[in-house]
Amino acid sequence: MNRRTDRDGHTDWCGRDHRCNLGEHRSEEIVVDLPGHGRAVLVRVRTDAGQEHAEVRVRVGLAAGDPAARRQLVGLLGDVREAVTRAAIAAHPRPRRAA
Repeated sequence: MNRRTDRDGHTDWCGRDHRCNLGEHRSEEIVVDLPGHGRAVLVRVRTDAGQEHAEVRVRVGLAAGDPAARRQLVGLLGDVREAVTRAAIAAHPRPRRAA
């Protein structure tokens, strides 16, 4: 549940500091760090219009050789596309068919 907790409209997950600006409420960062390999940072955001979304930044170490780095990037892009598609479907499930 996204309860408002004060007159400024902060939710209970909101960072309530400099992160809330430009008409947005932003959570604290959730960080997954694999030293030497990669890092992902997730932030939950709510706009003034009430729309919510996730902001995700990913940094992954690439191979030294260009062909291998390109293969990694193609795989990463496919994985990101799948994650975005899965999240979009979960947000707007299909209506069930009548039996």
